[in-house]
Amino acid sequence: MNVKEALDLKTGYEAGRSDVIVVGAGHAGCEAAHAAAKMGLKTILFTLSLDSLANLPCNPSIGGTSKGQLVREVDSLGGIMGRIADKCRVQMRMLNRSKGPAVLSPRAQMDRSMYSIEMKHALENLDNLSIKQAHITDLLTDDEGRACGVKTNGDAVYISKAVVICSGTYMESRTIRGEVIVESGPDGLPRSEGLSASLKELGVPLLRFKTGTPVRVNSRSVDFSKMTRQDGEEDCPPFSFENEMNGMVMEPSSEQMPCYSVWTTDETRSVIEDNMDRSPLYSGVIEGIGPRYCPSIEDKFMRFKDKSRHQIFVEPMGRHTNEMYLQGFSTSLPEEIQIKMVHSLPGLEKAEIQRSAYAIEYDLVDPLSIKATLESKIVPGLYTAGQINGSSGYEEAAGQGIVAGINAALKVSGREEIIIDRSQGYIGVLIDDLVTKGTNEPYRMMTSRAEYRLFLRQDNADLRLTPIGYKAGLISEERYAKFMAKKQAIEDEKARLKSVFIAPTEELGRALESVGQTIPKSGASLAELIRRPGVTYDLLAPFDPGRPELPGYVTKACETDIEYEGYMALELEKIRKFKDLERIKIPEDTDYSRIRGLRLEASQKLSLMKPSNVGMASRISGVSPADCEVLLVWLEQQRRSRA
Repeated sequence: MNVKEALDLKTGYEAGRSDVIVVGAGHAGCEAAHAAAKMGLKTILFTLSLDSLANLPCNPSIGGTSKGQLVREVDSLGGIMGRIADKCRVQMRMLNRSKGPAVLSPRAQMDRSMYSIEMKHALENLDNLSIKQAHITDLLTDDEGRACGVKTNGDAVYISKAVVICSGTYMESRTIRGEVIVESGPDGLPRSEGLSASLKELGVPLLRFKTGTPVRVNSRSVDFSKMTRQDGEEDCPPFSFENEMNGMVMEPSSEQMPCYSVWTTDETRSVIEDNMDRSPLYSGVIEGIGPRYCPSIEDKFMRFKDKSRHQIFVEPMGRHTNEMYLQGFSTSLPEEIQIKMVHSLPGLEKAEIQRSAYAIEYDLVDPLSIKATLESKIVPGLYTAGQINGSSGYEEAAGQGIVAGINAALKVSGREEIIIDRSQGYIGVLIDDLVTKGTNEPYRMMTSRAEYRLFLRQDNADLRLTPIGYKAGLISEERYAKFMAKKQAIEDEKARLKSVFIAPTEELGRALESVGQTIPKSGASLAELIRRPGVTYDLLAPFDPGRPELPGYVTKACETDIEYEGYMALELEKIRKFKDLERIKIPEDTDYSRIRGLRLEASQKLSLMKPSNVGMASRISGVSPADCEVLLVWLEQQRRSRA
């Protein structure tokens, strides 16, 4: 809708002006609003419910495999998710300890209600940010087609210079339990109506996806003696690097809340198979496409018939509630069937269901219509982030949210926008996958998607991204000074370890033998010994009298960098070649149909996608290496003709 038209309506009135408007206060919206406001831009954050900011409807946890890397990257850029998660965690673990540093991933159980409260409180106290409860029904554009504001269902018009939409799973959403279909958002919250039609009217292509939320039960009705207990760990770093540098430690495991796990039974399978005719997932009632890597329990039994059972995790929702999630037990089957399914699980025979599971369908934007900056290719000044872009998960949403918020603020300020590429972070992999390949199902981040994952570790996210956050204006001078001191300490200690040599004494031999290593024939540097499997920085402490007093996060970084130095050199060479292609820019007005030798399919795909550089062009489905060679030759010819 044109802004003049909105104001010309009899009831339309201008209610406020700002630099950036953010629609939706889930994990993407909170990060986007926080970023824009911290960068000094007058920002308004709209939400359908002030009581559900940063809601955790799908599971009560932050982090996990690859997702923990995303949280630490958001924090490295100056985001807020990690700091709030550190305040609200009731259990913390480091996943994949047996698989090496490339895939180590922190994960924490959250106090769900506390997380929402702490996020709301933090944003309410942020300068330059106003939070309003309102139902946004229209995106407004100016005469040149640029996003310039929004309209509420009360005909209030808010004018801005950029708009970030983070509608999550709320846009024209409906929840489904068997034959019961309700037009609502998650947890019975109101849905977003009208905005989807407004985007469609502006030419923004839309898709429809589906996701689900599991059953919640009362812990008093659960027999935990029949389950496998999983306690938290005490040696996990906080999510926030700022908290880590300030000395925050995890609570003792005795103070953390335990989780539990069970396996489905033959009875579970029977109940599901006997009632598949009532599954909306298979009857055609559900139109949206569901997530491949987090399917409903009935979908697991249908798709993985070779698996006789599936694992279910019983997770607490917080310290001040008895509710527990049955993670991995989402379903859209009718409520009476859900009761039978839950009661078929060990320890849950008498469980009292407090909230039934449901599937939820929602509208989203086709991510192929979005730039790598997360600005729309169709409506300038419009940015989208989170599940509206086809992703799933809180962490994926937060990663997009902070990028969209930063770029909206930079554009309004007349500064160059940022693009985090695949070699810089999981955030870059996530966004690049969405905008170059698109997705036909809710996209979930996984370590296997990152080709440079040895470099993109959770422990070095700040070394990769904090300079970007500092340049944007999200990292304080104090935090940046601490970061630079940490970076220098790591480099100094690595240099010292390479320069200090120790003799092959009997004591050293015994220490090395304890980890299955033999004593060197002659003197060896500490770095050379650390490269050996099982040999750690701390193991060599008795033979290193000059060892300085350093924080654990410094010594661990040194140990990891030295141990994997050879592999890192190979990966950095691959990154160098990758960046060479990323640096070769493609003019936005390129007419691919006039490039001789370019295949028709490649020409059509490139014209549609409008990649900003050759690296991005090479990752588009339908563009072959031969097409890229033709493109490179053509770009070089253009460069020479202009010289």
